[in-house]
This record gives sequence, structure tokens and C-alpha cells, in this order.
Amino acid sequence: MDSLRLFKKSRNHLDLIEQAVVLSLYIWFINRLRPDSFSQLNFYLALLIVSESIVVFMTLIRKSAAHISNRFSEWSIAFAGTLSPLLVTNSGELWMPKFGVVLLLLGLVIHLGAKLSLFRSFGIVPANRGIKIKGLYAFVRHPMYAGYFLSHFGFIIAAPSWWNFAVYICCWGFLLARIFAEENLLLRSPEYQAYTNRVPYRVIPGIF
Repeated sequence: MDSLRLFKKSRNHLDLIEQAVVLSLYIWFINRLRPDSFSQLNFYLALLIVSESIVVFMTLIRKSAAHISNRFSEWSIAFAGTLSPLLVTNSGELWMPKFGVVLLLLGLVIHLGAKLSLFRSFGIVPANRGIKIKGLYAFVRHPMYAGYFLSHFGFIIAAPSWWNFAVYICCWGFLLARIFAEENLLLRSPEYQAYTNRVPYRVIPGIF
């Protein structure tokens, strides 16, 4: 019984640490990218802020995990994947803002739909807060990441720069590592093993 209480206490502490880090990163992100005046707020930048705000909100309201990773490497990958897209800059040079906004909106709809399917099961660090198999999760196992990839590409199209491109290349590498880390933990569950048999693709149907 004492060991069970210690496990639950440790798990809750890890949950709180994750929430505190995510909130701190978000505040830093908003302060760094916010324009000097509301009139300077480009639509693509507003979408990016909304997208990241949803991540923070879902992290703060989520339920405790039945099993959360305590590996430093997996925490590092998870937060590197979360931090890296916040390093993009609000470039003054626009290229294809209308097309970029369309991709941003589509990516936002996809990863918002995935988050709504997860609702209080959403998290940053690999954890098991219940297996979701409905909604977008009936098509691919990680629709949220599909939405992220699309939103990131849309932002590059709207505000291209070598810096933003390099940031997202690194971010995509971390997101792929997060996918494998999450599945490494979730595959301990027989329910998730059965789910992978029903839904064989992770991000893109028929490809990956």
C-alpha cells in the first residue's frame, strides 16, 4: 500500500511539473511574438497563437495519467518537440500568405479535432491516460501530429525564412521521436496493441 501511494504521489508530481513547464514556455512564446499593436497582428500569426493556446489549455485541464514516463530522454524529446516550434520568428517578408493560411487552418482543424477526441487525456510527455479509437483516431494513430506538420508547413509558406525552416526541420524530427516514444509506452497495453492492428498507419494513411 505504501509503495502504491508513493507511485501515485510521484506520478502526480510529474504531471504538475509538465503543466508548469508548458505554461512557462507558452508565456515566453506570447511575450516574444506578440506585436506592438493589435493592428500588426497578422492572421497567420493569430492562428499560430490560437494553436499553441489550445495546447496549453488542454494540458492544464487534463486528467492524471495511469502511467507516465519517468525517462529523462523521453521528457527531453517531448519538450524539445513542444519548444522548437515556439522558436519561429514573425518574419516581415510574406510569400504566399493566403495559401499558408489555408494550410494553417486545415492543420488547426485536424489537431484541434484530435485534441477534442482526447480531451482530458491530452499530454506532452508519453503517458497512458486512456486509449482513444474514435474520431480522427479511427483513421490514423497520431492525427494530432498530422495537424502539427500541416500547420507548420503553412506557417513556412506564409512567412518563409531559413531560420523558420531550420526550426521546423528540427521540430519534425522531435515529433517523430515523440511518436515512437509514445507508442513504446502505449504498446504495453493490450488494448493499444489491438488498436494498432485495426489502424496500421501513424500519421498519413497508406504511407506512414
